[in-house]
Amino acid sequence: MTKNFNILFYLRRDKADELDYAPIYCRISVDGKRSELAIKRSVQLARWNTGKGCVKGTNEEARSINFYIDSVRTKIYDHHKELMDANKPITAEAIKNSFLGVSKKSKNLFLLFQDHNAKVGQLVGQDFSAGTLERYETVLKHLKDFVKAHYNTDDFSVSQVDHEFIIEFDHYLRATRKCENNTTVKYIKNFKKIIRDALAKGLISVDPFLSYKAKLKKVDRGFLSQEEIDAINAKEISIPRLEQVRDIFIFQCYTGLAYADIIKLGPEHIVKGTDGQQWINTHRAKTKTIVNVPILTQAQTILDKYVDHPQCTNKGVLLPVLSNQKMNSYLKEIADLSGITKNLSSHLARHTFATTITLSNGVSMEAVSKMLGHTNLNTSKIYARMVDSRVSEEMTTLKNRMHLKVLKEGTNDI
Repeated sequence: MTKNFNILFYLRRDKADELDYAPIYCRISVDGKRSELAIKRSVQLARWNTGKGCVKGTNEEARSINFYIDSVRTKIYDHHKELMDANKPITAEAIKNSFLGVSKKSKNLFLLFQDHNAKVGQLVGQDFSAGTLERYETVLKHLKDFVKAHYNTDDFSVSQVDHEFIIEFDHYLRATRKCENNTTVKYIKNFKKIIRDALAKGLISVDPFLSYKAKLKKVDRGFLSQEEIDAINAKEISIPRLEQVRDIFIFQCYTGLAYADIIKLGPEHIVKGTDGQQWINTHRAKTKTIVNVPILTQAQTILDKYVDHPQCTNKGVLLPVLSNQKMNSYLKEIADLSGITKNLSSHLARHTFATTITLSNGVSMEAVSKMLGHTNLNTSKIYARMVDSRVSEEMTTLKNRMHLKVLKEGTNDI
């Protein structure tokens, strides 16, 4: 039997912004136990009437917010009555969940996200890569942290997600999590997939993303010069784990294989090409497109080095690849040891193969695109830059031709 039921509206003064606007919260109390939620309205500290739990004054803003507060209070009372009429346990958390619409398991945002991720996990290696699953899990973690910080709840209904929610989540990723623009846009895109699924299932009737606009910014994809590749490759490294990661990174520079492709590379992926030479024949984990790459001498040397490595023989793979997290961590140490200021990563190695190893040595764009496993030639064109050395070589050739032409014309005049 419920002894006491109260509703209190108050300001979260600790969340006030630079203009002294603080969010309004609602506290539901049942028998001394509390549950709180944000009502998505804010007001300046000086304009809040603490005793009455409303905005001071009679101007339009005050009337609008106070009307909204009254409507929230009425709805909470209604949900309290519904629980009583249904003879359900009445707690502060139960009333809040009923008000937010999370009493139905199917509409819980986090449960929808977890169910989606579980299905993605079952298809890792078929339709999705491990990296894709990891990214969805990261977005879910950020989403839970955001809801806890912004709405002070561990539950949230997908029906509560609106345009304002998305804008605030976007801001949270950039301001609190310090995510760059492109990372933020990709995370929001992953979240959008969950909302679109909810829309398709009829759990929501309006797409909250209709008015949300965000674009990826063009990024200058870095790459290593041949001199930098040689410096890393020639560096004497006495620590086995670093030497191992260095060798795999160099192998990527000379093959263009992504991390997800190199970690599963096995003897069955080595074939004899039409030229009679050894080639790598595999499928990209990301797109499932066929990849055929001739094995250059530098790459073959690394394969030969690890042919009897315990990790390779035990797992039936060609290279002892560590986790992506460890790889990236150790590559930072390798960069420092080699005097390289660029951020070494599997992506950088892939870009280096496209730019320095192939395009800069006269390999056609079409051939590079095929070796990278791109399904669209336009995707490969982001690598189509000429490094200074190649420009210098071609201009020197042109200069010599023009000089010879001048000499020849001068001789004909005599």
